[in-house]
Amino acid sequence: MSARQANVAGSNWRAMTVDDLASVDVIAARVHPSYPEDHAVFAERLRLHATGCRVLMTGGEIAGYVISHPWHLGEPPALNALLGGLPEAAATYYVHDLALLPDARGSGAASWIVAQLVRHARDLNLPSLSLVAVNGSTPFWTKQGFAAMAAENCDSKLASYGADAHLMRRLLS
Repeated sequence: MSARQANVAGSNWRAMTVDDLASVDVIAARVHPSYPEDHAVFAERLRLHATGCRVLMTGGEIAGYVISHPWHLGEPPALNALLGGLPEAAATYYVHDLALLPDARGSGAASWIVAQLVRHARDLNLPSLSLVAVNGSTPFWTKQGFAAMAAENCDSKLASYGADAHLMRRLLS
């Protein structure tokens, strides 16, 4: 992703740094209490693909984050699992997490960053974005152009996200 920042309703997205991870941990625990992940998971994603990690700044405070990276299509990482590395021949751009505090929702910031992820995936010549929708977020992702996809050979990994988890993909043209 480019260094360009978004200015959406008084907020902006900027590159995530190691110093931001404590705030990311707090936001993750607040937004996704049923999907806990260790600090090491976020730190590893930032180390492996920093260009896919951004934080949303609102009034000088971090109000959200996105973590994303190239990955295998149809094989989402298990919840709270370290990757060890990124695939050399990735087949999708995986959105690990997009989390906004309640006051930041509805501002257009989430849609804006999804559009940037699409642009980044295209720059990497990846044919799709994929994710696991949780917390009743399927309608949001559907509005962003994602559709449910079969979860073949990944039932145990998908189950780690809970009964309402849906594997989704957005094809890029």
